[in-house]
Amino acid sequence: MNDISRTAATLTAAAQLPVARSGWRWLPLSALVILLDQAVKVWVVHHLQLFERVHLAPVLDLILTYNTGAAFSFLADAAGWQRWLFVALALAVSLVLIAWMRRLRAASQGLLACGLALIVGGALGNLIDRLRSGRVVDFVHAHWGAHYFPAFNVADSAITIGAALLLLDALLESRRGSAEP
Repeated sequence: MNDISRTAATLTAAAQLPVARSGWRWLPLSALVILLDQAVKVWVVHHLQLFERVHLAPVLDLILTYNTGAAFSFLADAAGWQRWLFVALALAVSLVLIAWMRRLRAASQGLLACGLALIVGGALGNLIDRLRSGRVVDFVHAHWGAHYFPAFNVADSAITIGAALLLLDALLESRRGSAEP
């Protein structure tokens, strides 16, 4: 059996895994991220005025801001078309990642599935904001002295942690691969 046939057979077998044994086992984590993200955003919008700052720690503030762009306000100054670009992108990425999760084995690929679930939850959390109002609610503002990091939210945090888990999984997988004879 050549490599292509072996890969196709593996993918077919993985797609036939029972849902409880596939990466879909982690989808409740995506739902939890979405619920937590939306709940905190509702609280912040109802309790803070735009740009009102609440000091939480020497390097951390709570502040209500809105972002019509992507990370680091990328395309925030565009004419409005970026809203639909980011909606389409979030939907496409989420669907691809959910399909990928279905092919994963929960028992042996849990770290990867967990990372993907966090990314899906974060992407869909911000997607809800874009569909509802055309902008994303951001409220966590980290800073060091006069140097400020762009504000972010629970969904952004989940995406970042998910991406870190993907990198960790890749690192661990490469080490497992190099340890095999």
